[in-house]
Amino acid sequence: MTDLIGFALLSFTSFFTLINPIGTMPIFMTMTSDLDTPHRNYTARKASIAAFVTIIAFAFSGQLLFNFFGISVNSFRVVGGVIFFLMGMDMLQARLSSIKVKGKDNAEKKEIVDDISITPLAIPMISGPGAITNAIVMMEDANTIQHKLVLIASIFGVLLLTYLILLSSSKILKVLGNTGRNVLMRLMGLIVMVIAVEFFFSGMKPIIIDILREI
Repeated sequence: MTDLIGFALLSFTSFFTLINPIGTMPIFMTMTSDLDTPHRNYTARKASIAAFVTIIAFAFSGQLLFNFFGISVNSFRVVGGVIFFLMGMDMLQARLSSIKVKGKDNAEKKEIVDDISITPLAIPMISGPGAITNAIVMMEDANTIQHKLVLIASIFGVLLLTYLILLSSSKILKVLGNTGRNVLMRLMGLIVMVIAVEFFFSGMKPIIIDILREI
């Protein structure tokens, strides 16, 4: 029982740190600032569900997929680092695009929301390389059915919390205003770029070591 509780705490804290819903919120706020509240909430819900499905899918089949396509987790980290860095650069310069929805009907708005809720929000912002790698590793460590269920529950709990945090962005947007949002976006852009560099070099280091060993 103690082992199960320890595994649950490790699962929850590691996924919360890697998914970082508070860090995702400024990007979500910026991209959906021109949407009305119902469409913004729908975006948050769809992104959270898509991220949950993605992480669970990789948890159960990630290692098999990587082996089948010859993809390494390190390569995944490098690509994620590049994506994060470019996004952080746009945030730092306060030019991350928001959705232009004025004059569009509900069907067009829903189509736009469907696009951004999957990419870049669900993948790679919420279910990024870190979260996916963690899911694969922890699923391999979950030796019993109870551990697997605890892992799934932990992922669900973190993404439910992520959804609630993204929902609160509507209220935060009203408080911050345009100036506050731009300041927050620049600060978070710097943090996202630092995280991107860490992701990039944590993926590149083992790749370079392998290349040097072959030489």
